[in-house]
Amino acid sequence: MRAEGVTVAPVNTAAMNLPSSGRPARDCLVAIIELKWLLTGHGIHVHVEQLQNDPEYARRLLDRAAATPNAALREAAARLRDRLGLGG
Repeated sequence: MRAEGVTVAPVNTAAMNLPSSGRPARDCLVAIIELKWLLTGHGIHVHVEQLQNDPEYARRLLDRAAATPNAALREAAARLRDRLGLGG
């Protein structure tokens, strides 16, 4: 179903440092949003675009998440670090 007069632009996944097609891109975005909500619960704001485009920001944020006592947050950070290819 298409709405009249509505144009949807394709997402440039290359510019977002996300895998370029299908499931890997979706899984990476899901991991980013999961981390964002978990960190929000700890009072830490996540700038998603900066996380996707600035490896140093991403490393600092993931290091911060990995240092929390929350096991779910540490696991989410480890998954995202792996998906973004930022090593340990």
